[in-house]
Amino acid sequence: MTEPSESALPITPPVAPPQGWVRRRIVQPVLGLLSQGLTAHQLALTVALGTSFGLVPMLGITTLLATFTAVRLRLNVAAILLIAHLWSPVQLLLIIPFMSQGAKLWGSHSPALTLEKLQYLFAHSWAEALRLLWHAMLGGLALWAGGCLVLAPLLYFVLRPVLARFIK
Repeated sequence: MTEPSESALPITPPVAPPQGWVRRRIVQPVLGLLSQGLTAHQLALTVALGTSFGLVPMLGITTLLATFTAVRLRLNVAAILLIAHLWSPVQLLLIIPFMSQGAKLWGSHSPALTLEKLQYLFAHSWAEALRLLWHAMLGGLALWAGGCLVLAPLLYFVLRPVLARFIK
């Protein structure tokens, strides 16, 4: 019997090792953004604003805020949305504390925001329950906005020189 020559055997490319979730979902997209020619200023602004919008204590407006801002400031829309939505787990954890503290912002005008209080109010007075939720949301948004006035500039000014060195 004759053995097949090496050229007759099918050539199979080497199989790449499986990549982890963090590498596929975070590291590779961020490296892709760096290779798109964004400046350090644009990338730092994108990260700072994406982080701020990703922590808004109201479901459903993250995408609207991030997209509108990215278009208005001529930033990469996909990049700002990626960063904003990476913060979703933290956003979900912060909604209740923001709303609870937001309800306290209104002082004696609103009762404390608790699950039992909401259940009682929805069972007896829809208007009062909605008023309490409205005050809690407004107060939570006010607290978030105040926090973002500190967080976004801090992130921007810390990341800009770091990213400038990394991009070079």
